[in-house]
Amino acid sequence: GHRPSRSPTGGPESWRPGFPVLSASRHFLTLSLCRRAHTLTVLFILTCALVYVTLLEETPQDTAYNTKRGIVASILVFLCFGVTQAKDGPFTRPHPAYWRFWLCVSVVYELFLIFILFQTVHDGRHFMKFIDPKLGVPLPERDYGGNCLIYDPGNETDPYHNIWDKMDGFVPAHFLGWYIKTLMIRDWWMCMIISVMFEFLEYSLEHQLPNFSECWWDHWIMDVLVCNGLGIYCGMKTLGWLSMKPYQWQGLWNIPTYKGKIKRIAFQFTPYSWVNFEWKPASNLRRWLAVCGIIFMFLLAELNTFYLKFVLWMPPEHYLVLLRLVFFVNVGGVAMREIYDFMDDPKFHKKLGQQAWLVAAITVTEFLIVVKYDPHTITLPIPFFITQCWILGIVLLLTWTLWRFFIRDITLRYKETRRRKQEGSGEHDRVLGNGSTATGSGRSKLNGSSDSTRNRKS
Repeated sequence: GHRPSRSPTGGPESWRPGFPVLSASRHFLTLSLCRRAHTLTVLFILTCALVYVTLLEETPQDTAYNTKRGIVASILVFLCFGVTQAKDGPFTRPHPAYWRFWLCVSVVYELFLIFILFQTVHDGRHFMKFIDPKLGVPLPERDYGGNCLIYDPGNETDPYHNIWDKMDGFVPAHFLGWYIKTLMIRDWWMCMIISVMFEFLEYSLEHQLPNFSECWWDHWIMDVLVCNGLGIYCGMKTLGWLSMKPYQWQGLWNIPTYKGKIKRIAFQFTPYSWVNFEWKPASNLRRWLAVCGIIFMFLLAELNTFYLKFVLWMPPEHYLVLLRLVFFVNVGGVAMREIYDFMDDPKFHKKLGQQAWLVAAITVTEFLIVVKYDPHTITLPIPFFITQCWILGIVLLLTWTLWRFFIRDITLRYKETRRRKQEGSGEHDRVLGNGSTATGSGRSKLNGSSDSTRNRKS
């Protein structure tokens, strides 16, 4: 797409002997194939598939099977449209079509949640059987509490059996989850606040969900310090490497060595450029409320993970639970970048990004499904001492907010006004002092001039 530069003889540089015409053409073909949307190609393949189903395939007589296949085909057609036609987001690596795909998946998931929300509790739970026949059956929740002895002397065979019982598949999931969350949030303090706050939520809601009941060392040592803390630490180290590494996107065919080509292919899955998130929550009231809202939505999405599988009767190891986590991993980073751009530069980003809007809608819809499907569980009375702790925390938070953004600002403005008045009165006094001096010198000058006048008269 660039005009060829001219050689000293006046001809195009590409005409000079030795110019790598083949390498340049291969590089051009690679870029064109990767960057083009291929709208006509996708449309042709989609049309061929529909023609095959219509003319060559015999339609089965199974109504349930045809219904499932029709829904899946409708979703695939929508995904094909979105991948080729949807608007690009802030991320371009490994390819913009990848992020357009997850944007369309967000739309499909939100529509699915809306459908579930409009069903009765019985129909909604049994609709899950339509997805997987094994679902639709109430499942017992696992209680992680009970015997909280780290060393159990009564068990001579394995006195540390309580620790090994807690070492299940959720331990590496906690680590990996917080590693990815750190890459999304890009702030150590926010990650630690969300991590600690979720443990307080588990303490507060263990009377509703049995699997929130854990031992104290499971809460604070295994979760906060080991799994979450190690994930946050590794995530911050990765962020430091991404912020310092050079971003030189050289063409694949222009790299001479095979090692360099492999390295360039691996770097295709790293960001095209890097932006350090500086949330600055205490800079003004708007950013403070925005950061509090982000933390609240993060915690609500975390709680939805446990409450959804509880009200829809899905076991924790079911693939739908895993697919939901994979979904949030892919859309969460884009949503956080769009929220940060909207907060940091509202003049340029005048509206909230599309992915952030969908993630917020999905989180709220999931919570509404929980409220509708099991209002008894979520309205169980919270123990009185836990209510006191939350009231105290909310009062302290509101008090700090009033002091930081209202009382402190008023006090600083009053002190600044008083200082300026004092400086103004001191300057006025100095002006008056200079005026009296000038008057005295003026009189001496006048006296001097009168004396010289007398001398001239004499």
